[in-house]
Amino acid sequence: MSEVKGYILTCNPGSTSTKIGIFKEGEEPKTQSLRHSDDELAYFEGIIPQLEFRTEKVRNALEELGIPINELAATVGRGGLLKPLKSGTYGVDENLMKDLKEEARGSHASNLGGLIANNIAKEADCPAFIVDPVSVDELEPVARYSGCSLFERTSLSHALNTKAVAKRFAKEKGKAYEELRLIVVHLGSGVSVSSHVGGRMIDVNNSREEGPFAPDRSGTVPAMALLDMCYSGHYEKKVLATKLFKRGGIASYLDTMDMQKVVEMIEGGDEKAAEVVDALVYQIRKEIGANFAVMEGKIDSLIITGGIAFNEYVMSRLKPKLEWIGDVTVYPGEDELQALYEGALRVLKGEETARKY
Repeated sequence: MSEVKGYILTCNPGSTSTKIGIFKEGEEPKTQSLRHSDDELAYFEGIIPQLEFRTEKVRNALEELGIPINELAATVGRGGLLKPLKSGTYGVDENLMKDLKEEARGSHASNLGGLIANNIAKEADCPAFIVDPVSVDELEPVARYSGCSLFERTSLSHALNTKAVAKRFAKEKGKAYEELRLIVVHLGSGVSVSSHVGGRMIDVNNSREEGPFAPDRSGTVPAMALLDMCYSGHYEKKVLATKLFKRGGIASYLDTMDMQKVVEMIEGGDEKAAEVVDALVYQIRKEIGANFAVMEGKIDSLIITGGIAFNEYVMSRLKPKLEWIGDVTVYPGEDELQALYEGALRVLKGEETARKY
């Protein structure tokens, strides 16, 4: 395939930062994490003010890195809470942007990814893409049943990193991703545990509302107790949603979502902090066990990834408990900027066709 001329800008917005990467074939990538203060986030509250604020930050970063906007071959952002989609690279169009701006499936920083990419692409006169958004949905029909006909389980997960590490593992083993049976555990601000068969993610917990708790998410909670709380008159919907999703999990028990700080608390003799981490590990193990049952006990590897995979204390409590499962591979961190770049590059090289939203 011919070499792609120009740079590819990747953009991954998070709750307190916007990570960007500048990639060009034959050159070392340049990455930056653009931090956003609490005051800035409060002042620019709402998706449109956030879009304008973060786009300007990205524009300034490009200038500081000496990357002329007119030398961009493409821009690519992390996909947000869109309608259920197949895995792949999508061109950013009006329909996609409309759904991101309206936040019909929820508010999340990832909704800004495609919008920022589009803003910069318009200035650069180049295409804009998203890759494997959090709404990638490949669930088996039986996995959609919630147990109540009023609700259906939905697929919202760390699809970008999950798919990227699964493909990385396959490449290292000299096999196609589609040939392998894998369980992939993403340990970040949320926890996703997924089953992969035939190149599809056939089951995964919705990390916004299911599965293990995490640094800032509650995961699965007792349904009747939650119902009583909703009708108690003590909480508005927005307040309770924040307690479950942004201040749940580790934050609700220990008043911090910083896992390194939690480890420091444990090393200082905080028994409560130690028990909370043990409970986190316990719930992760339970979710892995559930996926092992989905896979009928037949897997090629269990893959652990995400930022918490760097945490030696947590991994020392988790990994030895998983030896019974067989091969365990750990890819610490979230190489999502690289995954975004590779998704756009495949389209630019003609190896894949960009999907239409």
